[in-house]
Amino acid sequence: MKDISAGRFKPAYYFFGSEDYRIKEAEKFIARSFLADQDLSIGYRRIDARAVKCADLLAELATVPMLGEKQVFAIKDFQSFKPTEIERILKLLSPPDPSRIIVFSSPSARTPKKNSKFFTTMTRHAVTVEFNYLTAAETIAQIRARVKRAGLAIDNDALSALTGLVGGNRGALDSETDKLIDYCRESGTVTTEDVRQLAAGHEIFNVFQMGDLIVQGDIGLCLSMMRSLLASGQTPVTLTSLLISHFLCLYLVKNGQKPLPRREFLAGKFRSQASQYTHQRLADIVIRLAEADAHLRHSEQVPELVLESLILHLAGKDNL
Repeated sequence: MKDISAGRFKPAYYFFGSEDYRIKEAEKFIARSFLADQDLSIGYRRIDARAVKCADLLAELATVPMLGEKQVFAIKDFQSFKPTEIERILKLLSPPDPSRIIVFSSPSARTPKKNSKFFTTMTRHAVTVEFNYLTAAETIAQIRARVKRAGLAIDNDALSALTGLVGGNRGALDSETDKLIDYCRESGTVTTEDVRQLAAGHEIFNVFQMGDLIVQGDIGLCLSMMRSLLASGQTPVTLTSLLISHFLCLYLVKNGQKPLPRREFLAGKFRSQASQYTHQRLADIVIRLAEADAHLRHSEQVPELVLESLILHLAGKDNL
């Protein structure tokens, strides 16, 4: 970013990693920085490698604009070309054209292994940049900065809840924080209740609360929350999947390991909840959750009854 902001560009970049949103934003950042505003509409070309033949792409890249305009080509799913085709395309980078930048990228679902021939080839021909999910610390810093710029405050519990909901996803962070900022302009402070009411993915927040209630043995409120989530449109399988993730995190931290990816920032709370269980009890719970999930997916049992029985089991109240 420092190089590009200072006008120092490379002829080719290769973007990859788990965060597709940040990859797209980086492509646009290069295009806006390299091209004049009036040239963006004609000089910035986004190309899907899966939808274009290699010969057609080569012809387009080899065409020199008549008036010498600058160009930025963003070629996504570049790894989908055959190795011989990739080599032919990359040969066009030499000698470098000062009026053209090519940004190659791979989507998160097709991130190449770093010891693969494709990745090694890309490191020889382009500046490679990996875009991963934000860490918990980066997420917290980004939320605080956006809220502060808007002239608002956010309480610590709300910040923790929102950090958990966006899970390091920069796109989700931007959209959910902006939504909360617009909603809370009058009050001046973003609260936990605002996050619960407004932020997408609130079921994760509620399922964590269900975990607390299960540990505390508050079965009545837990069953009420379960019914409320179902009434709001959440599917039974969604709830079991989230509960599996939750209790699997408890099992992992109980055994001295990190929670599942994008849940590391909740390690302290997971440890607190896990301390209420033995290792064997947590293992049994994870197995029971998996069995309930399978029943909901493949049997004709009434979902509410399956979930009620499951919650009673998780709380150790099977004999009620």
